[in-house]
Amino acid sequence: MSDYPHNPSGYGYGHQPPQSQPYSSAPYGGSAPVPYGAPPPQQVHSSPYGDLNKPPKDNTPSSGSYPGPYGSNPFSSLMPSIFPPGTDPNVMSCFQMADQDGSGFIDDKELQKALSSYNQSFGLRTVHLLMYLFTNTNIRKIGPKEFTAVFYSLQNWRAIFERFDKDRSGKIDSSELREALHSLGYAVYGPVLELLVSKFDKTGGMNKAIEYDNFIECCLTVKGLTEKFKEKDITYSGSATFTYDSFMLTILPFLIA
Repeated sequence: MSDYPHNPSGYGYGHQPPQSQPYSSAPYGGSAPVPYGAPPPQQVHSSPYGDLNKPPKDNTPSSGSYPGPYGSNPFSSLMPSIFPPGTDPNVMSCFQMADQDGSGFIDDKELQKALSSYNQSFGLRTVHLLMYLFTNTNIRKIGPKEFTAVFYSLQNWRAIFERFDKDRSGKIDSSELREALHSLGYAVYGPVLELLVSKFDKTGGMNKAIEYDNFIECCLTVKGLTEKFKEKDITYSGSATFTYDSFMLTILPFLIA
């Protein structure tokens, strides 16, 4: 079994985000929510996903994810931004060190290096997915606001991974993955769960277990596709209609990351 790496002194991944940042691990803001995709509850005249008059909240901050409308140009430009009020100085310093040209943006390799300084090492594909989900563009640059959102979301997801990695092996199996995704608000079962494990298990599905870096990529994929689907599921019923172009714009960014 492997131990989790220690973070640099002065800032740990157990550190809570500032009060002004609406980061939460509770799925959709409810005390006893029904994860998206779960079977309908056994109640008369009820929605399969909860109260239609009270749409679910997202886990990630509104300041970082999906700033553009559905179907917007994935190669559109990213607007300059600033750090949200109350951002931890260590987060600000981490971004500023990565932004060597002082442009106010960092690219994919700079983000990868910045995250690695906090023992968050990811391949470029995962970095590209992070950048896409937190900017809704494929220009592969992020500013201070998006970087802060990425940083705190990874902190939250790491805590979830460690909570479900009960034997501290550095891996979670399919049942633990299901529970972890459920805690994030996504009900994934059966063939979909098997496909996720097969895709993100580094042994091609032989070990039926996922390590931390691939867990993050798995979460990004499930979250991203679910949120894009929900934008079309206007009645929160679990069904949606897509045009061919909107379907391709939904799927392709996850394939070409």
